[in-house]
Amino acid sequence: MIRATRFTIVLAWFMGMASLAKAELTIEITQGMDNPTPIAVVPVAWSGPSLNENISDIVEADLRRSGQFRPVPKSDMLSFPRTEADVFFRDWSVLGSEYLVISRLSSTPEGGYSLDFELFDVLSQKKVLQRNVKGGSRSLRDLAHATSDAVYEAVTGIRGAFSTKMIYVEGFGNEKFRLMLSDADGMRERLLLESKQPIMSPVWSPDGKQVAYVSFETGRPAIFRQVLATGERQQLTNFRGLNGAPAWSPDGKQLAMVLSKDGNPEIYTLDVASGRFTRITRHFAIDTEPSWTKDGKGLIFTSDRGGKPQIYQVTLASHRIERLTFEGDYNARARISPDGKTLVMVHRYNGVFHIATQDLASGDLRILTETQLDESPSIAPNGAMLMYATKYQGKGILAAVSLDAGVKFRLPSKQGDVREPSWSPYY
Repeated sequence: MIRATRFTIVLAWFMGMASLAKAELTIEITQGMDNPTPIAVVPVAWSGPSLNENISDIVEADLRRSGQFRPVPKSDMLSFPRTEADVFFRDWSVLGSEYLVISRLSSTPEGGYSLDFELFDVLSQKKVLQRNVKGGSRSLRDLAHATSDAVYEAVTGIRGAFSTKMIYVEGFGNEKFRLMLSDADGMRERLLLESKQPIMSPVWSPDGKQVAYVSFETGRPAIFRQVLATGERQQLTNFRGLNGAPAWSPDGKQLAMVLSKDGNPEIYTLDVASGRFTRITRHFAIDTEPSWTKDGKGLIFTSDRGGKPQIYQVTLASHRIERLTFEGDYNARARISPDGKTLVMVHRYNGVFHIATQDLASGDLRILTETQLDESPSIAPNGAMLMYATKYQGKGILAAVSLDAGVKFRLPSKQGDVREPSWSPYY
């Protein structure tokens, strides 16, 4: 049986929550690409009153955080073009910039904003992107992130994820816990739930409209789902024993979870519409931490049925079970990348818990992180980065790493610990 391992599920994690304080997330880039692409983001042209957000600074920060771009300092710029006619490629070539972004902001009749932006390839002296995005009076950051997404995709060929969100858990002492929502860069925090009892395992629905999580507010662990737009909540489980680790199916119609209502922790699925539970695994070992395959036809999960925690896959139609991991004596909390080709997991290496990936076709394993006590990996919807929880200078923080390990950054809390990150889908 599994005893005091980090994947066993419930009580040990909560013991470490007693000293939590309010978290304010900031970005600290620790590693980028060896040769990031130089890009100039010209200050947005705007003739109205002072704005409460600096669009060009947000775009610069997004691109820098990706690790693949090196923004040109505004103090080095020789001009601030507003239109294509104002662009003199020689000025930007002298600065070594390979790309140039210019933009113009205007007010809309509805009281919002309209942003026109253009991307130029300095080396070929061509415009490669022109777009307009609109938003309400409080959407300047949304317009900036949309710009970053478009620029990132135009240059790298990979869809940007700067406009996505994340949810995570923070707490205050041992009497208050909060489920928080923020932008992917940690800004615009919003409270989703506050409780005097622990909250854990938050996860997004595939349409980005709901979250599911475990709360102890009833005196024992129970799974809830919550509508983000209205705050409406529904308790989904009320069984004795363990109710944990919810995971939405790709079509949003089912939740996989761990229940011990029949005496042993097993994997179940719940049909959300009908409320019908189906037991998936039947074994004397502990089966936990389910996650869906890309096609929704199977589940991956952690089990010690082989003697040590390893990752297994079960096909739902046949209930056939296959072991996926063999390297190392501990692999847990697995997730599959959006393209279905890579397994991301917590892997113990030389006695230390790190985040690792395994190529599902070749079986090749790669350790991505160099921090300690790494846990709870959550993959960005474009598959380029993943967020995870770790320890830094004695505090629990969130950190991110690219799936090729070339880019790393931290989102430390200024005052306390944060845990259990979950990256949103596109929506």
